[in-house]
Amino acid sequence: MARVGSHESADLPTLCYTYTSSTILSLMHLPARDAELVEIMDASLAEAARRAGAFLACRIGCTQCCHGAFAINALDAARLRAGMAELRATDSALATEVELRARTWLEEHGADFPGDRNTGVLGRSPEDQARFEEFANEAACPALDPATGRCDVYAWRPMTCRVFGPPVRAAGDDGAEGLGHCELCFIAAASEQVTACEMPVPHALESELLQEIATNFETVVAFALLP
Repeated sequence: MARVGSHESADLPTLCYTYTSSTILSLMHLPARDAELVEIMDASLAEAARRAGAFLACRIGCTQCCHGAFAINALDAARLRAGMAELRATDSALATEVELRARTWLEEHGADFPGDRNTGVLGRSPEDQARFEEFANEAACPALDPATGRCDVYAWRPMTCRVFGPPVRAAGDDGAEGLGHCELCFIAAASEQVTACEMPVPHALESELLQEIATNFETVVAFALLP
């Protein structure tokens, strides 16, 4: 992120900055096999949704999971940047709107970012991690169109977004593995019904692609949306 300008508003501090992506983000490349990862994830979601039927509440306009900052890895960031490059080429007006929301988001929340605001990289210290737990928890994702409730970068969304909703196997805070799903989904479903709708996730392939990128930093969506 480079600070390249100023913006004045009665609702903002006297001096704040227009944000652009950092060098560390701009130098990343999206591995060719990410298309394979996305294809597998899309098919896995479609099958889980088919089995879940009405138990799966995810629809355009249901945006609870689109609020609150969350960490994305370098592969997610590279995918978002590739998607924004495509969007600028095919729908420049929409790309400009998304970038404006990202800059507005960073102007509002950037001062409290628990990491390096010049690079967009999240800090790894226990103090930074504790601060991130309280960071921008109510803020809408800048990729979300507030008028329609639609994600404007849905095709390139991070893995966290791709697994939110259906039952996905993961380890809890205590290390025990189990199935978790969105609290709005599977209302009154029996445990066997939830289990029958489990969505497999190709973690091994994602790990391979992260090794190909050869960086393990984390950031947030807003930084990855900027040119």
